[in-house]
Amino acid sequence: MIENLYQVPKAENEPINSYAPGTKERELLQKAIEKARSREIEIPMYINGKEVKSGNLVEIHPPHDLKHCLGRYHKGDASHVKMAIEAALNAKADWVKMPWKAKAAIFQKAASLLAGPYRDRMNAATMLAQSKNAFQSEIDAACETIDFWRYNVQFMSEIHAQQPRSSEHVWNRLEQRPLEGFVFALTPFNFTSIAANLPTAPAMMGNTVVWKPSNTQVYSASILMEIFIEAGLPDGVINLMYVSGPVAGKEIFSHPDFAGIHYTGSTEVFQSIWKEIGNNISRFKTYPRIVGETGGKDFVMVHESSNPAQVATALTRGAFEYQGQKCSAASRAYIPDTLWPEINKIMGEQLKSIKMGGVEDFSNFVNAVIDEATFDKLATYIDNAKKDKDAEIIYGGAYDKTKGYFIEPTIILAKDPKYVTMVEELFGPVLTIYIYSPDKFEETLDLLDKTSPYALTGSIFAKSREVIELASDKLSNAAGNFYINDKPTGAVVGHQPFGGSRASGTNDKAGSALNLYRWISPRTIKETFLTPEDYRYPFLEE
Repeated sequence: MIENLYQVPKAENEPINSYAPGTKERELLQKAIEKARSREIEIPMYINGKEVKSGNLVEIHPPHDLKHCLGRYHKGDASHVKMAIEAALNAKADWVKMPWKAKAAIFQKAASLLAGPYRDRMNAATMLAQSKNAFQSEIDAACETIDFWRYNVQFMSEIHAQQPRSSEHVWNRLEQRPLEGFVFALTPFNFTSIAANLPTAPAMMGNTVVWKPSNTQVYSASILMEIFIEAGLPDGVINLMYVSGPVAGKEIFSHPDFAGIHYTGSTEVFQSIWKEIGNNISRFKTYPRIVGETGGKDFVMVHESSNPAQVATALTRGAFEYQGQKCSAASRAYIPDTLWPEINKIMGEQLKSIKMGGVEDFSNFVNAVIDEATFDKLATYIDNAKKDKDAEIIYGGAYDKTKGYFIEPTIILAKDPKYVTMVEELFGPVLTIYIYSPDKFEETLDLLDKTSPYALTGSIFAKSREVIELASDKLSNAAGNFYINDKPTGAVVGHQPFGGSRASGTNDKAGSALNLYRWISPRTIKETFLTPEDYRYPFLEE
């Protein structure tokens, strides 16, 4: 085989469609939604490139329209986990041998397929099955997914190009090998792009993958798999199965060839996985890579020099876009009493204008939360806040699951800065605000830093550069993604690599080369052209 040096196309972020009235993209998306709603599909698992049907069918309903059935998926069991592991291991040798430029071409083609013929279908699936409005789906399921694939290809090429120095008569080389074994990708419901990135980032670096998506993201996950197959991904490189977490974990975390996990989900589940891996460490051929992005209690810290309209808009968008079901969503805010009256007024006006309902109506800003368990959890927090003396609900507080899982955008005013909704992750459209005295700004920074175990995202609003620098310094470990005069959500691939530390994960920065490094095991090669033939060194001479 002729091996040449290639340059991959420079990664550019996918342009975001507006879906404004009268646009062609709006018309096409609405047709795709109508088509998806007009039929019930049957979704198989994909193992070793083949459709696998268990016969155990589970219905898929839009969270905002529970009486409507979108289709059914085939739920798997332990036998399917074993099949997926075997397929991944059998595909490994050929996938490793495939040149990196061929892998790059596969994922570049996947990006082009999603940007073109699959875009409307993917957006429609994400909107309907995950109750995400048109714009939120566009920036996630279409654009961010495309960005992940294009930028990761560029990062991959840059990693392979990095080589050590060589000296006279010696050639030093660095070979980027995949991990020895298979990688497990465990993906969440809230971002189709995360579900796309977690299996493909390791695969791009030569690994083969067993992939389990959230049950509430199966619809869009199956379309991702169709794209991989059409893009030319070899059989067995990524194997998609729909099984319960405990069933998958039992088989995977006891298998000697388990090489790593790429995870996004709750902190509690991640900690239990880490513990199980630790308990089984002697079983594995290598030390598994554990990469996870977990919970968050993301903050907005407001200084009295801030612009009230900017703060209010950042809170409304940051807390209530996609019903607050983003790892990065604004969940707690600290506002000086001098600004609170005006911010309160502006937010009140904004919230009054927000419409809530199904995604099919493009005028709805807020849609349904993902499932009944989430709905019931949020309703409990809201009910408790209505009764607690340390809290007051000033906006929202209503909920209804008659037709779908609807939670009204809710703002809680906390009298106690350590009130439960200031501390615990809620993952829904609930924002808690604590009002502080401006002369206690530095004390409030310390309070913020110590209130939550998480450290994912956060932001500071201020005009003074001295204040911004002070807050940036004091909160240096409070957020892996820190925003200045902006909402704490909306990281863009290639611009703001995403991830947090503390209880928020391993901070391995999805959307950057840092993440790809976790999926390789380098080998250094030294080749000597003039090999010594005498053991004696000059210093030994008399």
